[in-house]
Amino acid sequence: MERRLWLTLLITMCLFAGSTGRGLEIKQKDNSPLYNHTLATILVEYASAVYMSDLTQLFTWTCSRCDGMTTGFEVLELIVDVENCLQAFVGVADDLNAIIIAFRGTQETSVQNWIEDLFWKQLDFEYPGCTDGKVHHGFFNAYNNTIVRSGILDGVSRAKKVYGDIKIMVTGHSMGGAMAAFCGLDLSLIYGKENVSVMTFGQPRIGNAAFASYYSEIVPNTFRITHEHDLVPHLPPYYQHLPHKTYHHFPREVWLYSMGFGFLIYEVEKICDGSGEDPDCSRSVTGNSITDHLSYFGVEMGCDESSKCKIVMAPSLASYGKVDEFGNFALSRVPSKFILKSKTEEQVSDQ
Repeated sequence: MERRLWLTLLITMCLFAGSTGRGLEIKQKDNSPLYNHTLATILVEYASAVYMSDLTQLFTWTCSRCDGMTTGFEVLELIVDVENCLQAFVGVADDLNAIIIAFRGTQETSVQNWIEDLFWKQLDFEYPGCTDGKVHHGFFNAYNNTIVRSGILDGVSRAKKVYGDIKIMVTGHSMGGAMAAFCGLDLSLIYGKENVSVMTFGQPRIGNAAFASYYSEIVPNTFRITHEHDLVPHLPPYYQHLPHKTYHHFPREVWLYSMGFGFLIYEVEKICDGSGEDPDCSRSVTGNSITDHLSYFGVEMGCDESSKCKIVMAPSLASYGKVDEFGNFALSRVPSKFILKSKTEEQVSDQ
């Protein structure tokens, strides 16, 4: 009788612990980087601008989204993978003294179709160098096995040769956020975790708990911004009772939401716990809004054209580009600081 009582008590305690809904605690050091609101409002503009279809305006940073807090930015490398409908750029922001890398999210004719596809993505690819770490092959390949990776690495290398050992900041929205995460992991292994930071907006889950823990160790300076009821951060689904066999977000989430009554409404930026799956942040609400997915900090996210993979480019840009056999291309330019330095050295030598 007494033994049965203890067994009942033990089962009750286990059920209570499971009902709290908390995800696995991801290993993260106590000296975690501090969230910077101003930086977030700057990087969201880069994550928005990379969606632009007019490549001439984007490459010259004269597009309708290429102003505000990003004025003066110089694009050094613009990569367009026509075959897989991917787009990204590398450039230098003097005001941040940093290399900025931004990835475009999905440019499907119907965002709804892409979101529905997220429900069925399986953990089917073992991430190299990460014990038990699994991701979806599509997420992994979009960055690692397209022209995007080589273009990014080339742009970063050229920028560092001219600007020196400046920081690297990687950003992206939606699927672009997933690519930004893989890029940040790649660059941290190359240049060191202290030199790379990642900030994404409305990013889906990309791997399991083992991968999330590995990622957090390699790229500790990472913030995932989520917004209200944005449904994409809820996908692919997370099952709290199968934490080792399901997708799992890496930390650290910052959840944007509104609270108040009547006219007294104010915006909140809640910094979430180190689990990556804080039940008191975006997981505390239903992810059912595409509208919340397409706006962050009041900035419009998503494509400026409704047609799939449409691009516009002036013939004059051809001299900056190199095209592969599949029609994919990258536009590259020499950093203006290098040109200015070369001219100064020529003038000095002439004297």
